[in-house]
Amino acid sequence: MIKRVFWIVMDGLGVGEAPDAPAFGDTGSNTLSNLAESVLKKRGTPLHIPHLLGMGLGRISPVSGTVEPGRVRGGYGKAREQSAGKDTTSGHWEMAGLVVSEAFPVYEQGFPDAVVERWVRENGLPGVLCNSAASGTEIIEKLGPEHMRTGKPILYTSADSVWQVAAHEETFGLDRLYEVCKSARSICDELNLGRVIARPFIGDPSKGTPFKRTYNRKDYAQLPFGPTVLDRLTKEGIPVLGVGKISNIFAGVGVPRNIDTKGNTDGLRVMLECMDREPTGLVYVNLIDFDMLYGHRRDAHGFGVALEEFDLALGAMMAQATPDDLFILTADHGNDPTYRGTDHTREYVPVLAWSPRMERAVDLGIRNSFADMGATIEEALTGKRTLPNPSFLNTLF
Repeated sequence: MIKRVFWIVMDGLGVGEAPDAPAFGDTGSNTLSNLAESVLKKRGTPLHIPHLLGMGLGRISPVSGTVEPGRVRGGYGKAREQSAGKDTTSGHWEMAGLVVSEAFPVYEQGFPDAVVERWVRENGLPGVLCNSAASGTEIIEKLGPEHMRTGKPILYTSADSVWQVAAHEETFGLDRLYEVCKSARSICDELNLGRVIARPFIGDPSKGTPFKRTYNRKDYAQLPFGPTVLDRLTKEGIPVLGVGKISNIFAGVGVPRNIDTKGNTDGLRVMLECMDREPTGLVYVNLIDFDMLYGHRRDAHGFGVALEEFDLALGAMMAQATPDDLFILTADHGNDPTYRGTDHTREYVPVLAWSPRMERAVDLGIRNSFADMGATIEEALTGKRTLPNPSFLNTLF
């Protein structure tokens, strides 16, 4: 039996358009292949990701200019999302066994006036700015000065089911921002909205300091509508540790411990420390910068550099791993940095599995649901599985 699993979500790293991508307006999207091609053209050298390629990533989707190592060890494949969405919540929930059959509602034209007025009244706010779909970085640049002058928070959304509130950490206050977002969560529960996100920023362009979002972001998600693999592991006495925004995504349910991180570099540091600190159980990690800093901002080069940074840390983790360890690497959706717009893209996600005891390459094929990963992890750590989805554990060894 496996004693420890590292489940690492490379947030937004899709590997090609899903069969239903046209319904989402995402025909032709392929986060991995398109960013790799863009990096090669820009700097003249391909991505340097030997450990990911050694697990078989290049066999899932082409990585321009790279050469596969002579020996590939690990399971490789891709998974199709069954949930009706392409957002963080539906992706992670499905991995853990909850398929979101009805898409969370979106409000790209803005939230109803009566709902916003209620939120303003309940929190004693002087009003709001924006209340429409917007790019987070652009709306801060545009409305940041007015927000600082008036004290009105910036309320905006996107093609995802999100109620996002941007506010200045100093003039509005970080604790105040968290308070108004918690208040919005109760309203959004009535709307069945997926997440409320606090988006703090700092800076003052009038004093020569540009606005900049900080890592004090917090997500307030719906409660999962049923038990997940995380709940089952916890019930079995298996330690579950979230790293990054995992606890927020599951509203704390099934995640008794969580280490908040300030982006990928910090998350990679925590993962390496967990190699020594966490002898057993599940370490469930979300690496947010791929999505937040590079996918949404359509920065293919930055995405590529972050992937190389991850690969380097992955190599260090693999060097410390024991035969009782299992690594499963994936994504929660696509976010093609070469694609139009600034939203997620409906894609397959990679499924990479590796353990020091593996001596060969294993083609895992196309998985019909993200939940196959949850089933595999449950079986690996408990010797049994309760999900109806097929586990690929026995295929690996």
